[in-house]
Amino acid sequence: MLFLGKHGYRVIAHDRRGHGHSTQSWSGNDINTYAADLNAVINHLNLKNIITVGHSTGGGEVTRFLGTYGTSKVAKAVLIGSITPSLGIPLSVWDTFRTNYITNRPQLFLDFASGPFFGFDRPRANVSQGLIQEFMEQGFKAGFVNLYDCITAFSETDFTADMKKLNIPVLILHGDADEVVPIDNTARKAIQILKHGALKIYPGGAHALPQTNANQVNQDLLDFIQK
Repeated sequence: MLFLGKHGYRVIAHDRRGHGHSTQSWSGNDINTYAADLNAVINHLNLKNIITVGHSTGGGEVTRFLGTYGTSKVAKAVLIGSITPSLGIPLSVWDTFRTNYITNRPQLFLDFASGPFFGFDRPRANVSQGLIQEFMEQGFKAGFVNLYDCITAFSETDFTADMKKLNIPVLILHGDADEVVPIDNTARKAIQILKHGALKIYPGGAHALPQTNANQVNQDLLDFIQK
């Protein structure tokens, strides 16, 4: 946001319901409501000619928003490490994830951040304790039920129909070493669905590209915006 703001763009980010400083509502922790909340923010601020950017589950949120509410206010979209069109990972994996979340949420956060999220579990990884700490702090700010329900939202939603509706340029940024959202299940399938899509693969890139590859992501966003 700082990078794009310094290049003259108005940059807006919202805390998804149940996350950050937003209300920890018991209900509505699903993709359809996430998209409706995003639409409400856009309408409230009277935004037009915008470029929507979503990472991971946020990519699904952006895609469902565009598929449901159209692209009249959106010029372009960017999906980073996005779960679209679907994760394609056996639900048994996420059942175990849910069990570990309930049993010991702090340990799950620590293991996830120390491992696959940033790719810190790979040989010769440049491990950042600061990023691990930040990940855990953001996790603890979120409501317990909100994150629990979000597991279902990101693991069981199919966005194929939404992607087929998109008539705007869409840039996909994805790491080919993403252990959380495998590129073969998502980005490589998504690019075959989109009418006006472009895929940029980050060799060796993990899931958290906006943190681990911040400078390159920033430049790729700027280049795409300025086209």
